[in-house]
Amino acid sequence: MPFFSRIFTIFLSALTVTACSSLYYSSLEKMGIPKRDIMVYRVEKARDTQQETKQQFKSALAQFTELTNYQGGDLEEIYKRLNSEYEASVDKAAEVRKRIDDIEDVSEALFEEWQDEITQYSSASLRTSSERKLARTRRQYKQLIDTMNRAYEKIPPVLAVFKDQVLYLKHNLNAQAISSLQGQLKSVESDVSTLVAAMEKSINEADAFIKTIEQ
Repeated sequence: MPFFSRIFTIFLSALTVTACSSLYYSSLEKMGIPKRDIMVYRVEKARDTQQETKQQFKSALAQFTELTNYQGGDLEEIYKRLNSEYEASVDKAAEVRKRIDDIEDVSEALFEEWQDEITQYSSASLRTSSERKLARTRRQYKQLIDTMNRAYEKIPPVLAVFKDQVLYLKHNLNAQAISSLQGQLKSVESDVSTLVAAMEKSINEADAFIKTIEQ
């Protein structure tokens, strides 16, 4: 993030979007931090969170796979590890949702401000140029946010499957219970693979959007 100082990064990380977003953004702009930079920062954070989430679900799948390959050992400990992976996945899912919501919030404020400022141009050529760039940015933003939301929509079904496994194992700590879960491994692998692919597409869209808006 070449245009962000360390202090700026810490400042943005510490603050959350409040109910009065306009006041929040106004305060940042008085500090020399425009909505455009805030948007780029939030897209970067969403991208990084999706990368972390992708790895977390891979880790949860690995734990489930290990469970279905059970050859003996402490079932209580295996259950605890699987449950820990599930809870970490839930936390990451919530973080992804928040990151997307934060982008949507600042984008609304940015585009509204941009549209209003276009009317203030006295130069017709500059006004036209700004209108074109706004239209292009809106299109690219829509593609980005739609991709992010589609990727997020892949998360709840996978979490539901993991939750079922955790609950079932919790009340059936025996080898027979694990044997009954083995038949679901292929389905779980497929769901996680689809989720990972969607996350990777979303991450790539975020990178492309950042490059465009920084031009």
